[in-house]
Amino acid sequence: MEKSSKTFSENIEDVKIFTNIVRIFTNYELKLTEMKIKVLGTGCPRCGALERAVFNACAEIDLVADISKEEDIMKIMEYGILHTPALVINDKVVLSGRIPRSDELKEILTKNK
Repeated sequence: MEKSSKTFSENIEDVKIFTNIVRIFTNYELKLTEMKIKVLGTGCPRCGALERAVFNACAEIDLVADISKEEDIMKIMEYGILHTPALVINDKVVLSGRIPRSDELKEILTKNK
């Protein structure tokens, strides 16, 4: 049997993300959305943390969105940001260079629907 290289807390985070995704789809029965969210980052832990925070915040406020992560540095540069992680909602950069508090992230998501 192959050992997982993830720590216990990383596995718990994956379970939380999966649970939140299932909750979103269950609540909205796979409705399509016009809201597109991108997390920009090159794969560092902070970028992963922002991606998890976005999934969790969307689930907590019952927001359905197309969430993706962009790791290609050339595509990231097209947004004109200087620091990652960054958050893009509907092709508009709304946050760059930090991970917001949970309440702040929910407010950002709500304002940019």
